[in-house]
Amino acid sequence: MIRRDFLTRLAGGAAAAGLLQRGNALAQATQGHASATSAAAKLERISISTWSLHNYFQSTRDKEFNLPGPMLALLDFPELIVNKYKVHHFEFCTTHFASSDQSYLQEIKGRLVHTRSAIVNMPVDVEELWGQGGLSDPDKGKRDFAINAYKKWIDVAHFLGVKSVRCDPGTMDPKNLERTAESYKALVNFAAPKDVHVIIENHGGVGSEHPEELVKLFKLVGLSHVGALPDMGNFPDEATREKGLALLYPYAKVVTHAKGLDIGADGVEKKYDFPKAIEASKRAGFKGIYSIEYEGAGDPYVGIQKTLDELLKYL
Repeated sequence: MIRRDFLTRLAGGAAAAGLLQRGNALAQATQGHASATSAAAKLERISISTWSLHNYFQSTRDKEFNLPGPMLALLDFPELIVNKYKVHHFEFCTTHFASSDQSYLQEIKGRLVHTRSAIVNMPVDVEELWGQGGLSDPDKGKRDFAINAYKKWIDVAHFLGVKSVRCDPGTMDPKNLERTAESYKALVNFAAPKDVHVIIENHGGVGSEHPEELVKLFKLVGLSHVGALPDMGNFPDEATREKGLALLYPYAKVVTHAKGLDIGADGVEKKYDFPKAIEASKRAGFKGIYSIEYEGAGDPYVGIQKTLDELLKYL
């Protein structure tokens, strides 16, 4: 822990410089300035999500998971990933934060500076909203509660220099998206001045089978800092995936999930057409970050490497 004001100020100043450096690299990638021909340039387009190793975080460990290996703390994640995979961009799931206190966030900044790294996105999960209507609840009081819960993490993202937060809509009514749109307008109006994008993933029953509903929602919100987080693996079949990625990628400005589900010894993803999904992103002109989210069986450290190897083949 940071115990003295001097160290806090020192870490804060160094963090600002380091995050600016990594932020410039991210900006170049998202604006298409970095060449995709070299291995280094490809790695600048890749991040790794903490969810890939969720079974090594106590807060998200599955009861039946029994593979060996030490448990992780979020503070140790940047150095682990940089040393093992040479990747300097991350997604930090909020369920893996030990705290949102300023001193803890300052420590995270220090670890990012030390590894010359940056967080590109924070998937926000708020336990109090699970099973509730959330941002789409008919009750305005409950919607406001959800909005305020997400605002807290938008502030955290701003402090850490994160470009986007994933905020789920809750239980949407596809026939009446107005109240959901109003909630996102409130979030985006709060986030945009901080240069944080509010993004929505096709998962958890939202946008996976009917991605056109998310497109309708984006149009209703009608603001620049709202968009999609396309997850390549979260579709029921190839036809829906092809349609869904074509619909969602034009609204994806920051990050997409390159999901690893079942990569064989030959290095090929078995559950879906991985190269076709990458091609869909290129065809739509996606210039953001491909974030590895490994959710397959076996050793997740090996799974991340296999997903990374496959991703490098097609970028």
